[in-house]
Amino acid sequence: MHVHASAAAAVGTRRERCVLARGTRVAYVEAMNLHEAIHTRRAVRAYTPRRVEESVLRELLSAAVCAPSAMNAQPWLFAVVQDVRQLKRYSDQAKAMVIARTSSDPKSQLYAARMRDEQFNVFYNASTLVAIGTADRATYSEADCWLAAATLMLAACNVGIGTCPIGFAVPVLNTPEAKAELGFPPGAAVVAPIVLGYPSAEPEPVPRAQPRIVSWSRP
Repeated sequence: MHVHASAAAAVGTRRERCVLARGTRVAYVEAMNLHEAIHTRRAVRAYTPRRVEESVLRELLSAAVCAPSAMNAQPWLFAVVQDVRQLKRYSDQAKAMVIARTSSDPKSQLYAARMRDEQFNVFYNASTLVAIGTADRATYSEADCWLAAATLMLAACNVGIGTCPIGFAVPVLNTPEAKAELGFPPGAAVVAPIVLGYPSAEPEPVPRAQPRIVSWSRP
């Protein structure tokens, strides 16, 4: 993984990558090829306090909306949170919700001790949360959100920004109070919370299984 020299130093060689509906061309940094980004992206769980710059976030969000979507619906909503107190509040609420489920959810029981640790932050103390959601719950809108999230994470890897999806945050971010604070309409849904930040350590590679191909039809 290429670690940034600086986000503004993520100016390198730029290439126009996608054209938005109004004909606006979006350019962002070319720091590694796609194959390299796919194979070096890691879920980062240790970050420096440095905040991701607005210009970098805007480029990453512009990349995210280049993702495919069913019927080209482009249903995405994005909320960016960089207030550490707000993130801490959401983290505390998320932990409490997991603990409340431990009596009925065996999976939640696996995380009970960690959730009771006052020092543990479900966002891993990252400087930035991008909550990706959908304005309506159409058949494929959740899949569309994860396609945008995957594109965002690869684009972030491309410029040395670490990312991690935070499933623990989904319930709390979908409470009426949190959605109102994030600017999501009542009928909208937060689907993919992704933290972003500058890694403080390089995650170790995780072994990957070979593709489980269950069928392959040929003429």
